[in-house]
Amino acid sequence: MISLILCAAGRGERAKTPENKIFFEWNGLPVLVHSLSAFSPFVDEMLVACSEEDEKRVQALLSPFENARTVLGGNTRTESVYHALKEAKGEIVLVHDAARPFVSAEAIEGCIGSVKKFGSGVCAVPSTDTVALTENGYKAPPRNTVFLVQTPQGFLREELLRAYEKAMESGKSFTDDSGIYAEFCKEPHLCAGDNRNKKLTFPADFEVPERVGFGIDTHAFDHQDEIDKGIARLNLNYIKLCGVTVPSDRALVAHSDGDVPVHALMDALLSSIGERDIGFFFPDTDPAYAGADSMKLLEKVMELVHGGGFFVKNASIAIVCERPRLSPHIDRMRENLRRTLDCENVGISAGTNEKLGYVGEGKGITAYATVLLGRKN
Repeated sequence: MISLILCAAGRGERAKTPENKIFFEWNGLPVLVHSLSAFSPFVDEMLVACSEEDEKRVQALLSPFENARTVLGGNTRTESVYHALKEAKGEIVLVHDAARPFVSAEAIEGCIGSVKKFGSGVCAVPSTDTVALTENGYKAPPRNTVFLVQTPQGFLREELLRAYEKAMESGKSFTDDSGIYAEFCKEPHLCAGDNRNKKLTFPADFEVPERVGFGIDTHAFDHQDEIDKGIARLNLNYIKLCGVTVPSDRALVAHSDGDVPVHALMDALLSSIGERDIGFFFPDTDPAYAGADSMKLLEKVMELVHGGGFFVKNASIAIVCERPRLSPHIDRMRENLRRTLDCENVGISAGTNEKLGYVGEGKGITAYATVLLGRKN
């Protein structure tokens, strides 16, 4: 039988969150739920060591997990794990920080396998930085001997419990289970951790590092009734795509210059930062935007992106039309967008709709855009 102890009794003081960081929602679910979901297929019982003030809220989150229950933690991590160890029923026990929601199945399975084979398993990754020891002068141990210890950490329950009992009697302070096991039992066995298995500790850890946005836009080619109504512009022998003048026997019906891919791109950018669409910012009922240069409007959207603390890492646009032929203009279109987005990684593809639908019938142009934003330091 395998038991899991999730350490969740912290206050999140370093994270500077208004509540326990295990309740912070990541991709729509609390951090604690992500951690529980990761371990649920591999263990027989899950004990969440939490504070008394958080217990009811934690219990509400445990309802989907039949094998989970709460244990009141202590004033320190050592006390919390000790309380849970005394209640755990498994021959093998895994201890994990609830604030490490990105733990992989491979790390969990490797930890369990290490306990079965060696009696212990402590997930760790090799340090890629030089480590300095400064307690008694400056010392830098060889980097290939230095590992960064993570959780889960697995042990035989009886051995770990005895080590914890001695640790509690000693009054010494420890930051994790492997330190207690090494001090009062024996040297633990390291197993493969994962660089993605990050512990959410500081405010920056809770910021979403990237944003994705998607946009779509369509404009119809003009026809006689639109010309008669004055909607379509006369005597135009070109269309504008990504700010490039492309020869065309028909114009596009639009309040602005009808730059379809740029309109799709602007919607993708606005959605990625949680804003309304271009119709909200540049309504077609406003005379100020009649015939407007869409590349200038794109600059205004980029001001919102930068103002939100983001920059464009990647942009991809697909343009679907039967005519005109776009391949001779793609390079200039990409260059215009690279300059305005301040991003080298811009892709534009163009294709037909194989004579199907309104695009295939030559009635209009549709463009799709996706963007990936990164957060500025």
